[in-house]
Amino acid sequence: MTNSVRFEIWPGAANPLGATWDGSGTNFSVFSENADLIELCLFDENGVETRLELPEITAYCHHGYVPGVGPGQRYGFRAHGRWAPVEGQRFNPAKLLLDPYAHAIEGDVVHDRALFDHRADAPDHPDSTDSAPFVPRSVVVSPYFDWGTDQRPNRPRRESILYEMHVKGMTALHPLIPEALRGTYAGLAHPAVIDYLLDLGVTAIELLPVHQHLSESFLHDRGLTNYWGYASIGYLAPHNGYAAWGTAGEQVQEFKHLVKAMHAEGIEVILDVVYNHTCEGNQLGPTFCHKGLDNSSYYRVSADNGRHYIDYTGTGNTLNVAHPNVLRLIMDSLRYWVDEMHVDGFRFDLASALARDIHHVDQFAAFFDIIHQDPTLRDVKLIAEPWDVGEGGYQVGRFPPLWSEWNGRYRDSVRDLWRGQATMADLAARFTGSSDLYEWSGRRPSASVNFITSHDGFTMADLVSYNERHNEANLEDNRDGDSHNSSWNSGVEGPTDDPEILERRAYRVRAMLATMLLSQGVPMLMAGDEFGRSQGGNNNAYCQDNEISWLDWSNTDEDLIAFVRRLTTLRHEHPLFRRRRFFTGAGLEDQRSELQRAADGPGRHHELVDIAWYTPHGTIMADGAWHDPSRRSLTVFMNGHGIAARDARGRPVIDDSFLIMFNAGPGAVRMSVPPELADRAWSLTLSSSAPMAKGHTVISSLVVEPWSVVVLCDAPVA
Repeated sequence: MTNSVRFEIWPGAANPLGATWDGSGTNFSVFSENADLIELCLFDENGVETRLELPEITAYCHHGYVPGVGPGQRYGFRAHGRWAPVEGQRFNPAKLLLDPYAHAIEGDVVHDRALFDHRADAPDHPDSTDSAPFVPRSVVVSPYFDWGTDQRPNRPRRESILYEMHVKGMTALHPLIPEALRGTYAGLAHPAVIDYLLDLGVTAIELLPVHQHLSESFLHDRGLTNYWGYASIGYLAPHNGYAAWGTAGEQVQEFKHLVKAMHAEGIEVILDVVYNHTCEGNQLGPTFCHKGLDNSSYYRVSADNGRHYIDYTGTGNTLNVAHPNVLRLIMDSLRYWVDEMHVDGFRFDLASALARDIHHVDQFAAFFDIIHQDPTLRDVKLIAEPWDVGEGGYQVGRFPPLWSEWNGRYRDSVRDLWRGQATMADLAARFTGSSDLYEWSGRRPSASVNFITSHDGFTMADLVSYNERHNEANLEDNRDGDSHNSSWNSGVEGPTDDPEILERRAYRVRAMLATMLLSQGVPMLMAGDEFGRSQGGNNNAYCQDNEISWLDWSNTDEDLIAFVRRLTTLRHEHPLFRRRRFFTGAGLEDQRSELQRAADGPGRHHELVDIAWYTPHGTIMADGAWHDPSRRSLTVFMNGHGIAARDARGRPVIDDSFLIMFNAGPGAVRMSVPPELADRAWSLTLSSSAPMAKGHTVISSLVVEPWSVVVLCDAPVA
């Protein structure tokens, strides 16, 4: 429905893109290289539409200024141009389009055939049905917010403990959160959540996508939804489905409130961002935004037939980061979330897709160059998921300096270790920070984000309870999700009352958590793993916005939480577990200054290596033992006087020394303290098989239970 209400529209300015309110009116600017003209569509409170042609074009940006329009105004665009799918052009003014730079989006999709720019019976012909009644609206917002004294924690990466969570899933069932706030940004900012994170030792939350996203039609037809949110459509808009305060711009204020509340307690906020694709799918998908504004500019289309998309993401499309205005959209989005929303960093989904030329992943892609020289972005945390689904897309260890990576090699090796499949060489490489992956390029251990589980795959409890995926609830005949999980059900598939199997599962979970939280690098814990959350064997719960995915706070393993708390405390208190540099394995005499040797005091710490590896009998590991598939146990000595680093005031960093014993086999093993270390008073600090035990002195040896980690310290335990 259109309206006869008259608005003035002035030429306005090309920059900034999006809708910018100045107190008197709003400037609108939108990029399209190939559109003939673009109409601005303003909607009143009754949904009545007024169309205004944007009067000016500057460098392919269509723009105009409307006096009197301000925050709360709903709007969209209609783009006019050629309909030529074979050339990649899909202009259809019957389709109302979102603003790619909208700071807020109101409403959700009503699934109807009108969402599609083409006819169902003739995909090469345009569909003339107006989509406006069925699509969300962009909203003009006010940028003002009282940040007070907010400051980013700026915690060094090596001191971080990440906690991956879903905004809704974290609090949807939380009994201490008011019901109206559950599943929202405000609920996540509640003291009950923040106090829990602080008590657990978390330093940063990594949020699954909070960019505005829309669910796909095929999920709607099954009664499901895109719960994870990897279906972005608004890169500057917080998702309205997580808002408690309102969706006409209030979601922006609510998200800022969340960040401010986290920062007040020293917790950083990292966003999982999806700049590799959108929810518009392939040539048969719906039209919400980019496809209608300028399909061949925003997406990678086939040079041979522009109807079809180049798909490195498995979703039907790939954003065309090689286009300067698409790259600008990504960079403007990143800067907006840092400058205006105060977030502390980003985890880039399928990041290899952002660095591709036509066929290859390029370490020197423009995307990296621009980020590295950007004064805003080069100082925040940048984490890559270093793969995509295209040829040559697995790039673990190959991202440039400034970047950390989700270390998929770490995940696979540690999973294999605690199901009896990895060698001791695998353990040593991953436990010490994966120098084989990162040291060659001058990167440090903090380049490795060490994780065993994430949203994509089994939970920790399911990793030890299932051999096979159980995704029947996704209604895809259990064909979706990864079929290779490096899991082991410990003897029985799924739930059991067998006490022996339950004990074995508990041992393996604690051993994996101990391995991860004591490894060099940056540990990432998936929300709920610390209390035994299960998804019933579903390893692809992307469409399960229900109890399968939500954290069940009424069914938590408090002993496991206490064990994780002990591990995070150990990590925070001892710099030995978060070294700046990789171990060398060499003697320390040549590394240490006179000042450092004097700080050692009496004894012979300076004669020892910074790290040494021993057999269960206390003898040095021989070269041939590292790859012996039958060897399931070893001891590592970590020298607290071998850190070879200085603190902020230039003083040598000195710590206690540790012996860590790993037994990844099915039987108990007596493990000996190495003879050259036997003159020290080794105290039991932690045992994954007896999580409450600590404090007694180990004379020369002890029995390490199967599937267990034991930590000894050469300082008395309080």
